[in-house]
Amino acid sequence: MFGMSHESAIRETTGTRRRARNLPSQYPAIEPRRHQNPVNPRIGAAGAGWSTTGSFIASAHSAFSMNLSSVSHSAHATVVTLRSPYLLFLGEADHDQRAKTAFGLRDWAPTRCLGQLRLPACQVTLGLPDMTPAEAAANGGGSLVIGVAPKGGRIAENWIPVLHAAAEAGLDIVSGMHDSLAEVPGLSALAEARGVRLVDVRNPPAGLPTGTGRKRSGKRLLTVGTDCALGKKYTALSIANALRERGVDADFRATGQTGIMIVGSGLPMDAVVADFSAGAAEVLSPDAAPDHWDIVEGQGSLFHPAYAGVTLGLLHGSQPDALVLCHDPAITRIKSLPDFLTPSLEAASEAYLRAGALTNPKIRLVGVSLITDKMDAATRQRTLADAEQRLGVPAFDPLKTSLQPLIDQMLAQ
Repeated sequence: MFGMSHESAIRETTGTRRRARNLPSQYPAIEPRRHQNPVNPRIGAAGAGWSTTGSFIASAHSAFSMNLSSVSHSAHATVVTLRSPYLLFLGEADHDQRAKTAFGLRDWAPTRCLGQLRLPACQVTLGLPDMTPAEAAANGGGSLVIGVAPKGGRIAENWIPVLHAAAEAGLDIVSGMHDSLAEVPGLSALAEARGVRLVDVRNPPAGLPTGTGRKRSGKRLLTVGTDCALGKKYTALSIANALRERGVDADFRATGQTGIMIVGSGLPMDAVVADFSAGAAEVLSPDAAPDHWDIVEGQGSLFHPAYAGVTLGLLHGSQPDALVLCHDPAITRIKSLPDFLTPSLEAASEAYLRAGALTNPKIRLVGVSLITDKMDAATRQRTLADAEQRLGVPAFDPLKTSLQPLIDQMLAQ
């Protein structure tokens, strides 16, 4: 783990400076072909991120680059290019869900991940080599990526020596925090001196419109949840891949920092001013061909007191034709606010369909995605069958079971 012995190598500098925006470069659209995820074997040929032929199916952009990292804006999205491979910073994460950005990159972009950096109190591992910034740079590392997602998106004071050490070692620094890297004392000056980039991914484009509710052409699916951190991103990525494997024109639309880092573009919905959240979702998923599917990554939950506003704006603006409800059968209370119960599958489905009908009266539930990785095969089968019986739609675990019944359901109507 990262020790304090590195502090002596950090030059103390003061002041902050806003970094310049850079135009995006071109990047390849798919990951190198592999027969199995080399880091996480449970995500194999038919699982998340990997086609049945063993190749990762990305959308139009990929966040892979051998050049300096950059962030820019199109009319519809935040566009990032990240210099790889990555050293994934886990801070003092005490649970896997606290490090969901790191796990997302490890699982969906394994060939871009070099190692992990953990502070002494960290209780999480990605199964990657532990490295200091200097060791990562010596092994060809391109960027330090902040891989944790703490409540409020704040950069902790005890991270600052790590960020300084990364810049000193020549690594670009990539953050999905609400706090700007440019506001970290001394970091901008050090980055400029070392010729490295500071990239804030949670950085939406300016000039986003308010929502209109206008019916757009093309088809859309949105993943929604009974709570936060229930696999909405993994489910959406898996559905987009499964559609492409069936020959359907489909795009994954990233709405959070991790998804943007994986595919290279999207809109960080929780950084958009509330008045413009529905409009942001509209421009993220514009008019398309009648048979094209946009698979929109969900955010938050209608049942989470802190984040329901983000969820509702995304639901109204994405105007989904189809919903997939994500749920963890093992939990009965909102994880970060245990005074609040999670809803039943039936209550959640009804609430999302009723709210979504404002901008798409024909909205329908097409599937339910469940977390079953800690279940044995018999329990998994019973749990999925129960959900199917209760909601009348296919139930699946995107990392454990086939998505084909869901795809059939989507394409049949």
